[in-house]
Amino acid sequence: MARILQPLVLGGVIGEVIDPFSPTVNMTITYNSNTRVCNGHELYPSSITTKPRVLIPSGEMRSFFTLIMIDPDAPGPSDPYLREHLHWIVTDIPGTTDDTYGREVMSYEIPKPYIGIHRFVFVLFKQKSRQCVITTPVSRDQFNTRKFAEANDLGLPVAAVYFNAQRETAARRR
Repeated sequence: MARILQPLVLGGVIGEVIDPFSPTVNMTITYNSNTRVCNGHELYPSSITTKPRVLIPSGEMRSFFTLIMIDPDAPGPSDPYLREHLHWIVTDIPGTTDDTYGREVMSYEIPKPYIGIHRFVFVLFKQKSRQCVITTPVSRDQFNTRKFAEANDLGLPVAAVYFNAQRETAARRR
């Protein structure tokens, strides 16, 4: 268990974005059907221009999940708890399926890091019921994962994974 959480702690995801949790679901995220997201690995923005496939191989067929994707390194107010930028929300994803079976509440926004290295974090929550009525954020900016989970009665995450990306120069794209 500690091995799974260690990269999230070292990368600042646990602490800055989410509270410590016990992972109970092994979420798999792939871009372009062959680029798998692994904690702390760098992905080029040109390789993540399409929506990823998020597989939730939970053995709990009657469980439903909410997925969010955020960028905690987006430029914003000096308050780090209001700096997150929301990239995606999908709710009502049945266990043993993927994101395409869920309800997209906020459409996928392509990561575009302009300055510095950004972490892009996928956080998965287990819903308390089949249908989750989400309070849709007014804006993608100044998002807060903890406040979102609390406002929507989602509790602690059941899985999280992140990747790094930075602005891609023309020389890097070759």
